[in-house]
Amino acid sequence: MTPRTDCLSHDPAPPGARRARHAAPRSLLPRDALLAAGVTAAAVLGGCRANSAPIVLAAAAPWRTDYALGTRQGIELAVGEINAAGGIDGRPIRIRWSDDSGSASGAEAVARSLIADPAVLAVIGHINSAAQLAAAPLYDGHLTALSSQATSPDLTGLSSWVFRDVPSDSANGATLAAFTARLGAQHAAVVYENDVYGRGLARAFRQQFRGTLVANVPIDATARSYEPYVAYVKARHPEAVFVAGLGTSGIGILREAKRQGLAAAFLGGDGWTSVAADTVASEGAYVGTPFLTSDPRPEVRRFVAAFQAHYRVAPGEDGALAYDATRVLADAIARGARTRAEVREYLAALTRTNPYHGVTGPLYFLPTGDPGERAFLMSRIHRGEFTPASLATPSAPAN
Repeated sequence: MTPRTDCLSHDPAPPGARRARHAAPRSLLPRDALLAAGVTAAAVLGGCRANSAPIVLAAAAPWRTDYALGTRQGIELAVGEINAAGGIDGRPIRIRWSDDSGSASGAEAVARSLIADPAVLAVIGHINSAAQLAAAPLYDGHLTALSSQATSPDLTGLSSWVFRDVPSDSANGATLAAFTARLGAQHAAVVYENDVYGRGLARAFRQQFRGTLVANVPIDATARSYEPYVAYVKARHPEAVFVAGLGTSGIGILREAKRQGLAAAFLGGDGWTSVAADTVASEGAYVGTPFLTSDPRPEVRRFVAAFQAHYRVAPGEDGALAYDATRVLADAIARGARTRAEVREYLAALTRTNPYHGVTGPLYFLPTGDPGERAFLMSRIHRGEFTPASLATPSAPAN
């Protein structure tokens, strides 16, 4: 098939004026010949060499926070590799870093700014569920947003212009509940951060757990002490404690549980990947995640080696998912997407039999914007490392 040779550009009409289609972009080249293998489109696309203007992608997240660091590193690594190999048709990718403060109001302001900027072709983000929920209606019909971290079930089907490569909490909660049962736990306690992420993941776990729930405890993620929460849970004698929250509260709860001698299995979702930083408190905890560095696939080994060489730390799921989000958008552009609408069309046209092959596995999207079949891996922390506990059955959210 003859590759496209005209310049990459944006919609000449106002955003949303073009009618979105579900067909693939006009010029499609074998994906193996392009970015998935680390080869740039410069090697296969011809024409328009005089245009060296950067291709602009936006990245939206609360960049000043510690928990956004892995996402930023994954994006930077992907862009660095693409640009070092010549960019896309000789054009480098440039990231417009947009800080949304992790809030609904901040995300709305960022979304309006990005939609109004004709240079921005697509958005990587937002990473907070509340932020993505607020921004999604604004992006609808105007600008593709691909989140690597927002997991709220409420995002499913919210906009045909909003996608995510991370599984929804509805799928993750079911996997975690089933794994808890396989541990032999008949009595479980649920502790959750009282925000969009925590409530959604906790609700999914409660709905799927077939044993007895002995406690359901909302917590303040910024609490100075977790002593009363842990004491309340301990008095109810659970065999397993599922914590729906992020790493900061997770470490606090794990430390307090060890101090109080709470003998129960502790489990967390993908927000818990940073708890391994405290090797003592996290020892033996179970964490569900879409990515493990121990995955033996060659593309994972290459990615892990590159990430470690660049940042001197092993990548987490946040870095891997952000890397894939950046790469799949770049792949859309390399395969001929010149406009915002065509980027959306490319993502929507990926299928189970024709996915994008990323480090987190084959990627395609349902009509709801959720990813198709994605494995959710259960791991156990030992000496600060994630060791495989089992491979959960891949799940695809309902259409």
